[in-house]
Amino acid sequence: MSAVKEESSVSAAPRKRLSCTTYFDALMFCYSPVHQLQQYYRAGQLDTCSGKWSGLVDCLTLKTKRAAEVEEILEAREKKKSHIWSFRTPEEAASNWEEMFGHLDEE
Repeated sequence: MSAVKEESSVSAAPRKRLSCTTYFDALMFCYSPVHQLQQYYRAGQLDTCSGKWSGLVDCLTLKTKRAAEVEEILEAREKKKSHIWSFRTPEEAASNWEEMFGHLDEE
């Protein structure tokens, strides 16, 4: 009987657990002197860490929802994200190349 339970648990797809640890770590690092001095050097002002707070609160809010609901929300967010590369046709790529680097061919 235990073999049947093991088989059914193995055949089920493993669910990815939502962990807020990374958001908490990012928030704690945001308040560290290293990060704050780095931001002051680069941007001329200290970081308010509001983006890190909103990420942590969002994660904790998702933890209160049902697993199926969380999966739907996360999938919708993934689909909404834009791709990091902009895809071009060969003609678009050639015209962009000429625009950016065409002056190098002239001598």
